[in-house]
Amino acid sequence: MKFRGTTVIGILRNYKLVIGGDGQVTFGDTVLKSNSRKIRKIYDDKVLVGFAGATADAFALLEKFEEHLKDNNGNILKASVSLAKEWRTDKLLRRLEALMIVGNKEKILILSGTGDVIEPEDNIAAIGSGGPYALAAARAFMRIDPNLDPKFVVEESLKIAGEICIYTNKNIILEEL
Repeated sequence: MKFRGTTVIGILRNYKLVIGGDGQVTFGDTVLKSNSRKIRKIYDDKVLVGFAGATADAFALLEKFEEHLKDNNGNILKASVSLAKEWRTDKLLRRLEALMIVGNKEKILILSGTGDVIEPEDNIAAIGSGGPYALAAARAFMRIDPNLDPKFVVEESLKIAGEICIYTNKNIILEEL
């Protein structure tokens, strides 16, 4: 059995970054926690990070990312590439099962355990069990009106994912820069 139950989505528009996550953590078909906090502000509140996957793995990666961020003077792209290299080549890190969304007011990225650093072409990133549902909803909102407030779109997209995905709830936590 695996831990499931994470949906995290981030949108970057006009130098405003919003990342939101639901609160659900499940083990198999049992909800273990409904108010988990999956979003963090780091690097003197200049960077937002959201994570999905095994909780301990995500926290280990968060710590590593913070180290790389400091080593690269806050440059999230360089820190992400550096972390991805370490994640892919280190024997212990390679076994970690997590995904991360990282971003600041200029860039949003998805980091995967296979060493991928992905910059979404539409500045909308989503991960976790309900990620595809939240991503589809956010893209639909932004196509209807590209000027919608990112906070509104993130929140509503998470609500829609919570209505569809059994591993996603509606206990939403949002952070913005």
